[in-house]
Amino acid sequence: MLLLGACSHKQSGAARETRPQPAGTVITAEDILRSPGMSLEQLLLARVPGLTLTRGANGRPILHLRGETTIMGEEEPLVVVDGIPLGPNPAGNLAAIDTHDIQSVQVLRDAAATSVYGIRGANGVIIIRTKLN
Repeated sequence: MLLLGACSHKQSGAARETRPQPAGTVITAEDILRSPGMSLEQLLLARVPGLTLTRGANGRPILHLRGETTIMGEEEPLVVVDGIPLGPNPAGNLAAIDTHDIQSVQVLRDAAATSVYGIRGANGVIIIRTKLN
């Protein structure tokens, strides 16, 4: 089998400038200001396609970004705040973050974007940058 490929630009010899697009969903401080009274949990559920929240038997919130479980048995996305990964029960820790302190929230779900986090990012990654940082 022989595969051939070609690429052409309308402007011969001129390279097109491309800007990298953020992978996943981004929520900015401006988006948060336009949604007064919403918690971080509510903002994420409203703005991130495919994100769901269930409650465990003890009432603990559990976020699902990529289905129910992975081969490791984990089900929640990794939550990183100012470069520091949160420990167990990241969804419960979200309630402790004041939305007025948030600069941006980026939700990564594809394998290429989450690969830098290794197996911990298998269910997606929620990156929160605060204004305090």
